[in-house]
Amino acid sequence: MRTAWLGIRMGLCVLLLFAVIFAFLFLIATLTGRGTPEVFALLAFVVVSIQFFIGPKIVEKTMRVRYVSEQEQPELHRMVSELAMKAGIPKPRVGISEISIPNAFAFGTSKKTARVCVTRRLMEMLKRDELEAVIGHELSHIQHRDMAVITALSVIPMICYFIYISFFWSGIFGGGGRSREGGVSMMAIALIAFVVYFISNLIVLYASRVREYYADAGSAELTGKPHELASALYKMIYGSAGAKPEKIKKEMGSMRAFFAADPVTARNDLKDLRAADLNRDGKIDEYELRVFAESAKVGRADRMMELFSTHPNPVSRVKRLGEYLY
Repeated sequence: MRTAWLGIRMGLCVLLLFAVIFAFLFLIATLTGRGTPEVFALLAFVVVSIQFFIGPKIVEKTMRVRYVSEQEQPELHRMVSELAMKAGIPKPRVGISEISIPNAFAFGTSKKTARVCVTRRLMEMLKRDELEAVIGHELSHIQHRDMAVITALSVIPMICYFIYISFFWSGIFGGGGRSREGGVSMMAIALIAFVVYFISNLIVLYASRVREYYADAGSAELTGKPHELASALYKMIYGSAGAKPEKIKKEMGSMRAFFAADPVTARNDLKDLRAADLNRDGKIDEYELRVFAESAKVGRADRMMELFSTHPNPVSRVKRLGEYLY
């Protein structure tokens, strides 16, 4: 039931965003009496389509991916094969990422062309069941077509931004040779476009966080061990905490969305999650997850910060995993 509700929330995000952009483009076309908005929409779709098809190559290069055969990594391939079969998807291509931060990620343009990769450091840090839970999370992203959905949703803020820039400068220069009133109207449209751009970005970020919860639920369904994913997240955050945030932002940039846990906030996240590790053995077992899920609270400031993040607050995420124990 919880998994179904997460799917409904993703669907509602998609409907809401496309309803917003349709209404906005209709409003502009009505006020201006011209088809300029369609041009912006076409431009945005072209840009996102290019990004969609060359994106996998960019990910491979940035994350330093090397694909491995079954002979090289038999156990990793076995996990991926078994979980892909349970998820009802084709087995994705398997790769190793040579970045220093423990991570796993999935990417590709469809279920048939999907890839799943783990870093070598992650394989060294996690036990088998923990690694299996992480792979289950990534395969759930593929199962839910998250890559295509988020790429499609990112079109909406882009259209709004193009409209904002165009009408802002047209308004500055007097409405393209029209009356002063025309310039004021264009500035008003530019202001509305900026507001819609800001709101649509928040909705896309919300959708991104929902997809993480959705993939966590998928992992719990595939493996039946939500505490192993909670433990893996704890270890991944611990392993990322030593990296310098400035270096991560510079080297990874937009690739941060491909991290199971945001490495930039890892130090603060680790402080919050240590409370779950009751015996301080470096992992979260089933009992510890149950206790943490019942007692941990997320502060108002953390909830506000989460609004501007692609990732859910780790405490909220681990608490949610605790719900799948029952």
